[in-house]
Amino acid sequence: MSFEQDAVIIEPRNEHKASVIWLHGLGADGHDFEAIVPELNLDPDLGIHFIFPNAPFHPVTINGGMVMRAWYDVKSPNLREMEDVESINASHELINHYIDAEIERGVPANKIILAGFSQGGAITLHTGLRRPEALAGLLALSTYLPVSDLLDDEASSNRDIPIMMAHGIADPVIPVDQGRSSCQALKDKGYSVEWHEYMMQHAVCLEEINAIADWIRKVLT
Repeated sequence: MSFEQDAVIIEPRNEHKASVIWLHGLGADGHDFEAIVPELNLDPDLGIHFIFPNAPFHPVTINGGMVMRAWYDVKSPNLREMEDVESINASHELINHYIDAEIERGVPANKIILAGFSQGGAITLHTGLRRPEALAGLLALSTYLPVSDLLDDEASSNRDIPIMMAHGIADPVIPVDQGRSSCQALKDKGYSVEWHEYMMQHAVCLEEINAIADWIRKVLT
């Protein structure tokens, strides 16, 4: 393996057939979504290897410059202002290393799901839409499409990649309108996006977890 992983890993009970690379949100770490795996109640025969990478430590402007795990800096409450393109691209490269490592282990690209919550979801969309080969799908939770003005020039030709987006209607961190507008922007560019809304804030809920499980089963079988 050509890079050193810093991640929480859950190995499959049976043969390793598929991988889910799941990115946490701002200030969290790789353990954040670890407990969701048993709640998904997925068939062990799917052979899913779960990888929860830890984001690098960055000072975050909107949090007074406090250093925390972050995929990129946030410089304004308006997430589309003063976007930290340099760090977004650095995280994009880091996650590409995780994807490449799974492919090197023999997992086909179409059996790799890239998932993320909040900042992690933004990096999921940014990275997954630019991969040269089609992944199994992109799962983007409580998030938005970053640096969207660059997507037309940088996106791969894989417009049929399955995408699921979900958002809380009462989200005070990333307002649901940002998720909705990102979903519509992707649809306008020819992507097929499955959209879900839930009566919650910046979080996940049981109904959402069940929908995620159904979607994972669909894209991996």
